[in-house]
Amino acid sequence: MNKVRLGIIGMGNIGKHHADYLLAGKVSRCELTAISDVFPQSLERYKGKVAKHFNDGEQLIRSQDVDGVVIATPHYQHTTLGIAALEAGVHVMVEKPISAHKADAERLIATGREHPKQVFAGMFQLRVEPRYVKIRKLIQDGELGEIVRINWIISDWFRTEAYYASGGWRATWKGEGGGVLINQCLHQLDMLQWLSGMPARVRGFCQLGRYHNIEVEDDITCYLEWANKATGVFVSSTGEAPGSNRFEIAGTRGKVVLENNKLTFTRNEADMIEFSRTSTVGFAKPDVWVADIPFENAPNPHATLMQNFVDAILDGVPLIAPGPEGIHSIELANVMLYSSLLGQTVELPMNSAAYEKKLNELIAQSKFEKKVVQVAAEDFTKSFNR
Repeated sequence: MNKVRLGIIGMGNIGKHHADYLLAGKVSRCELTAISDVFPQSLERYKGKVAKHFNDGEQLIRSQDVDGVVIATPHYQHTTLGIAALEAGVHVMVEKPISAHKADAERLIATGREHPKQVFAGMFQLRVEPRYVKIRKLIQDGELGEIVRINWIISDWFRTEAYYASGGWRATWKGEGGGVLINQCLHQLDMLQWLSGMPARVRGFCQLGRYHNIEVEDDITCYLEWANKATGVFVSSTGEAPGSNRFEIAGTRGKVVLENNKLTFTRNEADMIEFSRTSTVGFAKPDVWVADIPFENAPNPHATLMQNFVDAILDGVPLIAPGPEGIHSIELANVMLYSSLLGQTVELPMNSAAYEKKLNELIAQSKFEKKVVQVAAEDFTKSFNR
């Protein structure tokens, strides 16, 4: 094989985005040969551009018209379609989240292990954004010392009622499995664990439908604690305007702050713990120097990950975002909500079966009636590069 035939299942906002850059030739050694969506009108714009059109994702998988698929459907279908593709010998790229909940992610990952010849990747494109790559290098090089605190306020995900009314699956337990955590925040949760590892325990405080006529969470504040006793707070909302996006990591050798497209590193001349132990002056502080770290946005991070997916299929290069690593962000989203629903701190790893049972109870008990309306088309890519 010298070219990968790709198919996209789900032609909503993100599916169209993938299709457009693939058709524009932004990814080499691949061809978009098939697309699928349950709504035929979503396929209309690709007549004459993409050879094969399907109204059923599993039919596309079985068609033998593709070597790999991009799964860009509502969340619950990620697991079933991912498993179907892997079992059919098709390579898989799954959009975030890889599954709606941890137990489903475990099932998908288990299938991936049973089919090691198939490439299984996750679309976690922030891993190629220079801002986070540089923060990760600071941590790995020991420039921050031992991490002691992490704060991330990302409350600028403002969404209107029209947004939630644009799809019957949106912001429902049955259709999406949650709200701001599983939808808007998945990439930030991936960054949180990619940079600092998984916490040991979480206490979440989530408000369901505080700002919108929805049944899932649209406002959250969560406390996190790591095994080394580092602490953190994660805050998000889809109802707060203008909102904030401030990411701060403090270590014993300094701190790094990402805010307003500016990355600032304040470095202690001495480790703060060692300075405290050896100083003979009560109000002294380590001297510091401050540096603004320049970066540019990745030109097309989705295409970069897709190129990596293609190169992994053809050349065996390592994946930037292996599919199994997607379980970490979904576990964080799940445990923050689960802790809030229980009203108690939850230790990690979380009991996936217990959370699945709770989620199924929420689905069964739901009396929420979703009203779907047609909304104006707009550029959702404005939310990229966060």
